[in-house]
Amino acid sequence: MRYRYYICDVFTDTRFGGNQLAVLPEADGLSDEQMQRIAREFNFSESAFVFPAEAGYTRKVRIFTPTREVPFAGHPNIGTAFALATANEFGQVDTPITVTFEEKAGLVPISIHRRKDHRGEGRLIWCELSAPERLSLGKTVSARSLALAVSLAPDDVITKTHLPQVASVGLPFLVAELRDREALRRARINMNGFEALAAEGITPDVHLYTQSDDEVDIRARMFAPLDGVPEDPATGSANCALAGLLSHYNEAANGGFHWRIAQGVEMGRPSLLEARTEKKEGVVVATWIGGTSVLVSEGVIEVDLDLNGL
Repeated sequence: MRYRYYICDVFTDTRFGGNQLAVLPEADGLSDEQMQRIAREFNFSESAFVFPAEAGYTRKVRIFTPTREVPFAGHPNIGTAFALATANEFGQVDTPITVTFEEKAGLVPISIHRRKDHRGEGRLIWCELSAPERLSLGKTVSARSLALAVSLAPDDVITKTHLPQVASVGLPFLVAELRDREALRRARINMNGFEALAAEGITPDVHLYTQSDDEVDIRARMFAPLDGVPEDPATGSANCALAGLLSHYNEAANGGFHWRIAQGVEMGRPSLLEARTEKKEGVVVATWIGGTSVLVSEGVIEVDLDLNGL
């Protein structure tokens, strides 16, 4: 059977930047094994499979990395909303709309509207998701353990605000602050260090960031080699969790916070993500991540519906 797909670049307004995503807009009939094999065939950090809604919302969406299904992820939601909007699945996006995807982590509302491009024309489709879960914080590790995993020295890791710590708004990451952009540039995977983290029961998906004072507020990189993703050029769920973590440690008890985050620069796929949070009475009550996307290609993939696979 033939299944239509779109490939788009997410968190960028420039083709061949951002994070690649494959979207199958009508995935009915595919088994779990077939979706996993298709995700492995595309071999992007994630692929998204769209089904009719089951709970009365807009669509049901399932997300697969090359090695496993995940309950939630950022760029697949942004890219799927973009791809469906581009295909006029939601009608003409002349005024802002909100769609809601049903996912394993819960409901994911996504606002969609048009933004002006560099010509001053409203051609870009901008999508922002609201994370399906409130911020949760998990275990911390030492600067030494984190540094070992990413081939840095312990003093490259900054612990003034927080130790390297697991944070999640639907998908957990080990989040760590680095000293400067040079340390971020030098980070490399050390599989022994990642395997040591996993052996301690720590998620081996590592999100590194450093403060920036140029055109963005934060620069980041994300490594998940044990999950089939050596490096990710734009990780919406990780940066959403990062924004929540920074808001949690902010001394202000109430307020809204916003960051422009650059990722993917070191791997030649520059991405721009916009994160924001809301905090009430000392608690982070909501987190959002948004950005633009561009369509790269579309086509069909031949799938053998026999249970033995493709």
